[in-house]
Amino acid sequence: MNKKSVLKKIITCMMIMTFMLAFVGCGKVDTLKKVKDSGKLVIGTCADYPPYEFHKNIDGKDAIVGFDIEIARAIANDLGVELEIKDMKFDGLLAALKTGNIDLISAGMSPTPDRAKEVDFTNTYYTDIQKILVRAEDVDKLKKLEDFNEKNLGVQKASIQEDLAKAEMPTAKLKSLGKITDLVLELKNKKVEGIVLVAPVADAYAKQNDDLVVLDMILGEDSVAIAVDKGNESFIKEINKTVDRLQSEKTIEKLIKEATELSDK
Repeated sequence: MNKKSVLKKIITCMMIMTFMLAFVGCGKVDTLKKVKDSGKLVIGTCADYPPYEFHKNIDGKDAIVGFDIEIARAIANDLGVELEIKDMKFDGLLAALKTGNIDLISAGMSPTPDRAKEVDFTNTYYTDIQKILVRAEDVDKLKKLEDFNEKNLGVQKASIQEDLAKAEMPTAKLKSLGKITDLVLELKNKKVEGIVLVAPVADAYAKQNDDLVVLDMILGEDSVAIAVDKGNESFIKEINKTVDRLQSEKTIEKLIKEATELSDK
């Protein structure tokens, strides 16, 4: 192949690459515009995580409630749109966001480095500790992390708790499921010896079940934020306006208290 042919081939390849990049750029969805044009904000959540998000019978009807939901409702109100909630398994949320089935994730999600490679996060708005939920009958024999060595331990699939358990309890045999309600059933049926959960969630399930208790040990801290698809800086900016306002007004503290009280009823 002579130099002229090589040069022609290089130029052709560069033109093709330029066209492909332009095509991808044009195909990128402006989520903020999409939300305002459609008149609705579609959020993805996993409603088995009280007091963050959970199902509750309100006036005879099943409703998804929780402080994450109220934060999302405030965002929708500030944008002047309606709120639509899609309940799904936690490990399916990122895929739903990236494919455009939802506009954001509001599900007690931690902004980990691995997740930040796939999606962008708002400012964090809540931090709490991690605990272990166990059967009340087993409290006396489960006093330290080493007591879970070689034992079955429940974690929510694709959660920060799954990563934490792998790091802090490497010899435990993890059972990862998409729904916490399924993990609680496994605990009650003695298929796992404990479940790693953020403290408010562990406390909520313990209050709802007399045969379950939360161990007095801490595995670490966990901050949460709202996730949006990559390349939506204007959308992130608008969401942060609402989150920051709720923080400064101490409204988030009030929402957490109300959601906790509601989950206890």
